[in-house]
Amino acid sequence: MRIFSMRNTRHLSDLIARHAPGDGTHCTALPRLRFIRSGKPTLPMPAIYTPSLCLVAQGEKEAQLATRRFRYDPANFLVAAVDLPVIGAVTRASAEEPYLCLVLDLDRTALAELITAHADAVRDSAPLDLGLMLGQSTQDMLDAACRLVTLLDNEADVAALAPLIERELMWRLLRGPAGPMLRRMAAADTRLGRIDQAIAWLRDHFAEPVSVEQLAERAGMSASAFHEHFRAVTGLSPLRYRAQIRLQEARRLMLTEGLEAANAGFEVGYNSPSQFSREYGQVFGLPPARDVTRLREAGTPAAA
Repeated sequence: MRIFSMRNTRHLSDLIARHAPGDGTHCTALPRLRFIRSGKPTLPMPAIYTPSLCLVAQGEKEAQLATRRFRYDPANFLVAAVDLPVIGAVTRASAEEPYLCLVLDLDRTALAELITAHADAVRDSAPLDLGLMLGQSTQDMLDAACRLVTLLDNEADVAALAPLIERELMWRLLRGPAGPMLRRMAAADTRLGRIDQAIAWLRDHFAEPVSVEQLAERAGMSASAFHEHFRAVTGLSPLRYRAQIRLQEARRLMLTEGLEAANAGFEVGYNSPSQFSREYGQVFGLPPARDVTRLREAGTPAAA
């Protein structure tokens, strides 16, 4: 394993900066590849981290999941195995040296093919753990990332070469500390796979009433085992996870569509305005109306 050097990250940051000229999230011709840029530190903002690899080329960001914090920068990548409600903030950035990050969505099918083809090289002996982790960036990973971004300037090569480089990056992940987590992610019949199925249902039906017992039945697990494994993967209880999803959507409705707090709470499944306001303040630090005013005054992009 070749440890990264600043030369690698400078090259990657130059490439990202060229394709992401302004602040925000920039999609690319590769459907699983996007770039994030920020010319200043940001307020903590909620987001759903989908199964993906985040490689920072410049600057630093902090992600908080439940009570755990993850700081990632050019020396450390972040990888998520399931959909997770995270509070993220860019902590180091400036106009001269903006935060620049490459995000690659992980292809579950390609992961499964790699694992099947190289079963002897990919081991899984670790206990079930949180579905978000940091790893040390290596020169091999950064080299592959640079080659992937460079393909954006060569449309004729994209279809043939991009899948190969994406698989190379996933192979590097599988061979490192994230391997056991991603191995479970790729297999639907593992405990992580079944928790992932429950998470997917919650993402689509967060406004509907549901019990832990009903979610456990969907996952094919006992209620006690489901609760234990769900918390191990997400850092949250199943119902607290649903509350985070609800509150993030309510914040979006108020910020982007102008809904009043009571209406936003009702739209996402709260029947009690006081409960909505109380839980909102616990997560975001301010009551709904004051929080949205703060975000607007800070110039937070609506897409956030």
